Amino acid sequence: MPLSNTPPLKFIVVTGGVLSGLGKGIAAASIGHLFSSALKVVPMKLDGYLNVDPGTMNPIEHGEVFVLDDGGEVDMDFGHYERFLGVTCKSDWNLTMGKVFESVRDKERKGDYLGKTVQYIPHVVNAIKEKIRAIAHAEHADLMVIEVGGTVGDMESELYVEACRQLRNEAGPKNIAYVHLTYVPILHSVGEQKSKPTQQSVALLRQRGIQPDVVIGRCRKHLDEHLKERISMFCDLPKEGVITGLDVDNVYKIPLVFNEEGIINILNQKLGLNVQPNLARWEQLLHNAENPQREVVIAMCGKYTRLMDSYASVIEALNHAAAHLHAKPVIKWIETTDIENEQRPIEEALHDVQGIIVPGGFGARGAEGKIQVVRHARKNGIPFLGLCYGLQLAVIEFARNECHLAEANSTEINPHTSNPVIDLLPEQLHVTQKGATMRLGGQNIEVKKGTRAHALFGDSVRLRFRHRYEVNPVYIQTLEKHGLVFSGKAPGREIMQILELPHHPFFMATQAHPELTSTLDKPNAFFYEFLKTAMQPLTEKEKVTA
Repeated sequence: MPLSNTPPLKFIVVTGGVLSGLGKGIAAASIGHLFSSALKVVPMKLDGYLNVDPGTMNPIEHGEVFVLDDGGEVDMDFGHYERFLGVTCKSDWNLTMGKVFESVRDKERKGDYLGKTVQYIPHVVNAIKEKIRAIAHAEHADLMVIEVGGTVGDMESELYVEACRQLRNEAGPKNIAYVHLTYVPILHSVGEQKSKPTQQSVALLRQRGIQPDVVIGRCRKHLDEHLKERISMFCDLPKEGVITGLDVDNVYKIPLVFNEEGIINILNQKLGLNVQPNLARWEQLLHNAENPQREVVIAMCGKYTRLMDSYASVIEALNHAAAHLHAKPVIKWIETTDIENEQRPIEEALHDVQGIIVPGGFGARGAEGKIQVVRHARKNGIPFLGLCYGLQLAVIEFARNECHLAEANSTEINPHTSNPVIDLLPEQLHVTQKGATMRLGGQNIEVKKGTRAHALFGDSVRLRFRHRYEVNPVYIQTLEKHGLVFSGKAPGREIMQILELPHHPFFMATQAHPELTSTLDKPNAFFYEFLKTAMQPLTEKEKVTA
């Protein structure tokens, strides 16, 4: 398979050093954004962990699992890729070492290596390069932006770094650029930016055969000229190749920062391109976000609140809607286990909020606290948006308090409940493997006419899903009889996808994850209408009486 097209395929490889969590994914997405108006940019993420995908990982350990339209469970950086590049990513674009070793082992078992001793080099490294080539060819890419997970020096990333080093010879030195993201600390005792961590990180990268063309120094202030000169000298690259990765309060500023720092000029020169980014629309939406007309307090009620990355896409979707509404969302984190354990009265926790979100989750811990939150929103006319698990808990709350099914529950929470209003999907009954076995990916929703959902989406909408449990069809008639409206369902099946309460200012929930398809340019309608309603003053007439 040829490695290049006409014009030749280009590569930008993004590596990181010093410490993890610096924002390589946002850096890669921002660089790709600058080229995306002129080129077809395809992003890849190379993750070193042995899991096949992050689907079985705890959100507190790994952050949010991002679900793609094709059903792939991938690293949360793919959320940045889709939002910044305007692409629909595919699961193959997230290469994990678990996938790599699985493919190499399968080939060995089939005899594809013709009896040779299978080794890390060349066989595993070749498998990585073959995957990169195959994706570039299949997608007709002009530019591959490849993010290497972890930090240089991590044992689990070594084979990826070697594969990216070898790409230089195969693609040609004029068709590949290396960007290295590092950390530039400022010591409080002297107030001076320090270059030593960057020098050492680049030295590690060079030991592995890669000379960076650009070094991005992540810092809370712009890098001063003296520091740029020092990094330039010790890291053997032009001063223009040292740019600031400025700490910002809004990640959508990063492409603008990079552009102002001149990264596009450096990469254009290195790759023989002449791309001029189109940032006008981006700048206008950022201007709206930077100049809000008012704040709106939104309660995020979950059990993974120790790590905000667990709800990264929900936060992004709120920010997208806010930019179009000239508003600033102020998120109030509510740990529902505290409410459940009576460590915090619900009235105190929610007394100043204008809207409530119950996001996705799993398991029994914190569930009763979330159910109390849902009831509080429903009874007090507070705008409410339930996502995935949030829909299921809204059904449980309504069944208990409006349908008089006192023991109503999910079999996930209580397998022996006498009123299982939420139960396993039929196809999940005999599933034993946890990875990639849920109802995953993009699914079409048939929307009921005359509902709020229909006003938002029309006759149908496509959203992304990640769930094992559903509203039990046995209870649908009872729930609807008492006033709950199921306004969206799976075509041809009794899988309820959207619910709403007609006489509430805004009470909607979806089994889907609409946050995964929201972008700065086009916010998801659930979040837009929710935030718009939350911004409106609540009158006594609008409150739902007990």
